Amino acid sequence: MNEKQRKPISKSLSYVLRHRPDTIGLELQEGGWVDVPVLLDAMERAGKALALEMLQTIVAECTKQRFEFSSDGSQIRARQGHSVEVDLGYEPTAPPPVLYHGTATRNLDSILADGLMKRNRHHVHLSTNKETMIQVAMRHGKPVLLAVDAARMNAAGCEFYVTGNDIWLTDHVPPEYLSVIEH
Repeated sequence: MNEKQRKPISKSLSYVLRHRPDTIGLELQEGGWVDVPVLLDAMERAGKALALEMLQTIVAECTKQRFEFSSDGSQIRARQGHSVEVDLGYEPTAPPPVLYHGTATRNLDSILADGLMKRNRHHVHLSTNKETMIQVAMRHGKPVLLAVDAARMNAAGCEFYVTGNDIWLTDHVPPEYLSVIEH
């Protein structure tokens, strides 16, 4: 299965596991988990039949590693990006000194005034990978890359969490911790 074939299925899974599980009759369990057979049955009932092998391929080959299976493979969840109420169970972790966030240039003025806000998501998403953040920003317009002084934020008491795909999460990045590094 190539990327072109995986992409619509991956987007559908993101929508269901991050934002609207109810659209296919699902309810996320503690930690955002869903039993794999329950997900597959719900997808089929919704007219989006998905074989277990295809699901495993999508999880394994998704370049953004948005999804993860439980250690025994019986459950699946989205690693981050939820707009529905869910506690993913990540523990606070000391971040690297600098993290990055990509956005569109049209958002820059409000970000520099108010900081990075989680809006309708659970957290602000940051990364150690500049290229990833630029790619994210390009989906929304002309990209700009911001550096986040994560070490200083952490020293000031702000908490950070890291996901299994190396995305760093925090509640808010005040403007005094931001600097524009590409514009």
